[in-house]
Amino acid sequence: MNTMPDFLHIDAQQRSVSLDARNPAFYGNPNATYALFHAHCPTFYWKEQKQWFFTGYDHVNALLRDRRFGRQILHIATREELGLPEPLEHTQNFDAAERHSLLEIEPSEHTRLRTLVNRAFVSRHVEKMKPEIETLAHRLIDRFEKDGQTELLSSFADIIPVTMIARMIGIPEEMGPQLLKWSHAYVGMYMFKRSREDELAADRAAKEFADYVRSVIAERRAEPKDDLLSHMIHTEHKGQFLTDDELISTTIVLLNAGHEATVHQIGNSVRVILESGLNPQSLFGDEKTTERTVEETLRIGAPVHIFQRWALEPVEIDGVKFERGDKVSLILAAANLDPLKFSDPLTFKPDRAEAPNLSFGAGIHFCIGAPLARLELNIVLPLLFQRLPHLKLASQPNVKDVYHFHGLERLDLTW
Repeated sequence: MNTMPDFLHIDAQQRSVSLDARNPAFYGNPNATYALFHAHCPTFYWKEQKQWFFTGYDHVNALLRDRRFGRQILHIATREELGLPEPLEHTQNFDAAERHSLLEIEPSEHTRLRTLVNRAFVSRHVEKMKPEIETLAHRLIDRFEKDGQTELLSSFADIIPVTMIARMIGIPEEMGPQLLKWSHAYVGMYMFKRSREDELAADRAAKEFADYVRSVIAERRAEPKDDLLSHMIHTEHKGQFLTDDELISTTIVLLNAGHEATVHQIGNSVRVILESGLNPQSLFGDEKTTERTVEETLRIGAPVHIFQRWALEPVEIDGVKFERGDKVSLILAAANLDPLKFSDPLTFKPDRAEAPNLSFGAGIHFCIGAPLARLELNIVLPLLFQRLPHLKLASQPNVKDVYHFHGLERLDLTW
C-alpha cells in the first residue's frame, strides 16, 4: 500500500498534484514520489508549476519524438499572440547564449547545427578517447589511493568529464575549474523556484563564458587546430558557415551538457552500487556486464529529470487537450521507473533485460554527448572499483537542491 508523505498531495480524480520541488524530502529521494505518481496518476497537473506532466514510459517516449511538440515556439508565433511575458531585462546575456543552443532550437536551424557537430560525437570517434580517459582516471586515483579516503566529486567525478569535453572542443585543460564555476552558475537557471540571485549569477556566468569562447574562436580562426571548435568554424553546410553567436551557443551547450550530467551520474552510480549491497566485482566482470550495470545506474539514478516541450498546434494526449503555446513537461527519470515497463522498478537490478532507459532523451534532441558519457562511465566505474576494492560510503550523501537535475552535494568514501 502506498502511503502519502506530508509534502505531497495527489488528487487522482482531478489528476492534480501539489508538491514543493524544493522540499528536501522530495528532491532527496524523488524516485519514491515518482512511484506514487505511477500508482495514482501518471499524467497530472502540477499546481505549483502550473503545467501538465507525463511520467508514463510510453507517453514520455512518444512525446520526445512527437513533431507536434518542440523546444521552440517563437519561430511560429509571437509573444503577444501567446500571451508570453517579455524576456527578463537582467538575463539578457543568458538569453543571448541560449539563442542558438542545440537544446533550444528546432529544424531547420537545429538540423544545420547538429549536422556540423554530430560527426565528432559518433561512437567511432569517441571510442578513440578511451586510452586518454583511462590514463586520466588512473592518474586521479593515484593521487588519493594512499589516503584511504576521498571526496569523490571534487577529486575524480568533476575532473574527468570537463577535461575530456574541453580537450575535444579545443579549450585548454587548465580552464577546467573555471568552466565548472561558470557551468554551475549557468544551470541555476533551470532550477525550479530559482531566485533573482540565481538569475543574476547565471547571467554573469553567461557573459564571462561567452566572452571567453569568443576569444578562443578568434584564435582558431587565425590558427585552426585539430579540434571540434576549429571544425565548426571552418566547415560549411550547404554553403553556410556558423556565425560567432551560433558558435558561442553551441560551444557553451556542449561544455555544459558534456560534463554537468556526467559528473552527477558518476556520483549517482557509485552511490547506487555501494548502497545496493551487490559485489562490485560481479557487476564489472566483462564488457557486457559493465554495460548493463551502467545502463541500470542510468535508469535508477538519472542525472537530468525533466525535459520540457511546447505544443506547436492543438493536440490531445492521454485525454488532456493542449493549445498551441502550452508547455508540457516529461519526467524522464519517472518514465525509467514505470512499473508497466520495469519489474520491481525501485530496485537496482543490473541483469535486467527490459526497456531501454530514457535518461538521454529520444528523438531529434536525443543527447548528442550520450556516446561520450556512456564511454566515460563504462571506463571509470569499473576502474574505480578495481583500484579500490574495499570502497565504502563514509557518510550518507546529501542530494543537491537543484531539481530538476539530480546529483550529490559531495560523496565521501573510505576504503
